[in-house]
Amino acid sequence: MQVTIASAQYPITEHVDFASWQQHTEKWVADAAIRGAELLLFPEYGAMELVSIFDAEIRNDIRRQIHELNALKDNFCKTFEMLAAKYGVIIVAPSIPVIEEDRNLNRAFVFSSDGLAGYQDKFFMTRFEDEHWGIESAPKQLTVFEASWGKFGIQICYDVEFPLGAHKMCEAGAQLILAPSCTETIRGATRVHVGARARALENQAFTVVSQTVGEALWSPAVDLNYGYAAFYTTPDKDMPEEGIIAKMPAQKEGWLVQTLHFGLLEEVRKDGHVFNFRDQVQLAIGLAENKVSIVLKSI
Repeated sequence: MQVTIASAQYPITEHVDFASWQQHTEKWVADAAIRGAELLLFPEYGAMELVSIFDAEIRNDIRRQIHELNALKDNFCKTFEMLAAKYGVIIVAPSIPVIEEDRNLNRAFVFSSDGLAGYQDKFFMTRFEDEHWGIESAPKQLTVFEASWGKFGIQICYDVEFPLGAHKMCEAGAQLILAPSCTETIRGATRVHVGARARALENQAFTVVSQTVGEALWSPAVDLNYGYAAFYTTPDKDMPEEGIIAKMPAQKEGWLVQTLHFGLLEEVRKDGHVFNFRDQVQLAIGLAENKVSIVLKSI
């Protein structure tokens, strides 16, 4: 089985109204679909560009923005639901702050041509999210999405720097881990990419990173963005020597498109030079205070 994926190097763009944002988003989706992509990965906090349609007072209040964005959540989801159906693709939408049971969460919604398939919330908060923005750690539930070509999971930005989530999702059948990310420095972007490469090695899996790029100086939350899209795998037989399938030059806007062949992973897990994935089951990977649950979603 195989799948063609488009990973975005995505600018936080300013818009005059919600309709302008919808038109902009459709252009991105249409461009990826024309290039043959079946799954589209947008970055973490790409939805923060919607803050540009608010007045200056809201733009400058990062905590109030969460409530205003939450009020747009239904229309945001309807937009991606429509686009996934229109173009016949799976879309991992740019993550957006949502409010659920009085908690501020960072959520990546997933849409297929049949509608909303589910979502993944972020587990681990960066210091900025925790100390300044008021975004909170989500309940410890991981979702594995099952498409016609295989299973995948999502680890949002900082989450991919820890083995826990990817390990549990791969145990549940995932062979692909998507890492939407938003970082402002080379160091931050590097930590995410190092994490994604480590998760590919440990689980003998594919990992894909999407990141925000460029400046949005009108936004105190995502004013500076540094990143690049990349596809990684385990460095083993019939795979790239360094485990790097493809990378895009940093800060360039656009899609990085690659076709991934899951049969190569199956062969490596069965008869590779090493058995990282098999041997990982000997490790006790978990959280001291919270049990992590897995949900399987067919899309």
